[in-house]
Amino acid sequence: MSTTPTSPQGVPYEELPHFVNADGLHIYTKCWQPPDNSTPSALCLILHGVGEHCERYDTVAAPLTGSGIMVFAHDHVGHGQSEGIRVDIKDFNIYVRDTIQHVDRITEHYPNLPVFLIGHSMGGTVAILAAMERPDQFTGMVLVAPAVVENPETATTCKVFMARILAYLAPQFEIGKIEPKYISRDPKEVERYATDPLVWHRGMKARWSVQTLEALKQLQENMSEIKVPFLVMQGDKDVLVESVGATLLMERAQSKDKQAQIYPGYYHALQFEPPQDAAIVLRDLTSWIVTRMKQAP
Repeated sequence: MSTTPTSPQGVPYEELPHFVNADGLHIYTKCWQPPDNSTPSALCLILHGVGEHCERYDTVAAPLTGSGIMVFAHDHVGHGQSEGIRVDIKDFNIYVRDTIQHVDRITEHYPNLPVFLIGHSMGGTVAILAAMERPDQFTGMVLVAPAVVENPETATTCKVFMARILAYLAPQFEIGKIEPKYISRDPKEVERYATDPLVWHRGMKARWSVQTLEALKQLQENMSEIKVPFLVMQGDKDVLVESVGATLLMERAQSKDKQAQIYPGYYHALQFEPPQDAAIVLRDLTSWIVTRMKQAP
């Protein structure tokens, strides 16, 4: 007897926008259309960070849709309203594969439009790897506090060795969690994150941690293959990702059009900083994409 698949929250997927990935898992999707559902001038995929979900990104999508861009997103497998073991992955490249599948689905309906990626934190890692796999598909990418280099506090030889053992023996073992206070300087945003039922508030899984370290190693070893134009945005008070990642991208990527913007005093989620500061980030992000959208052939 077959049963109707439901989200982790118990909602039938027939009632939710989604696609089914190569592993047969339902991946929740979100779309923000330009005003009046007018024909878009470009497409932009938002890739969220670890433990969070795409519904948090309304404020990022708004100025883009106002500029005639159709914005879409999905909850990574194991996140938010998508299927999969919570915050676990057998292979980090599954995130990349699902991203490319989603892009292919959208571009099938909207062909011949410039396509941009926005990746935050882990989503930045996914965006870079997707752009390396499909260098001719993307017009540009904006990397918001991307995870490029492992955090030295969590990537010591001893800790990595233990994580690998746990990943093999107990892949769901939780070895550390994100403290909400490091997300933003805005108490309201910290509270929103800390009380969001779709956010994963427990520890990161051992297997996820090892797979992410492998992805970062892959990225670092092949950074010179990056050719897609990009803007990397980084807060200098971010303690969740290493800001040196922005420097390495600028030094090693082959992209002829590359730019780094450092925001003094900003924490990790630049787009969710205090309103007056987040507005600067969203202005810079939107301006960069709109300029290249207009320059695209």
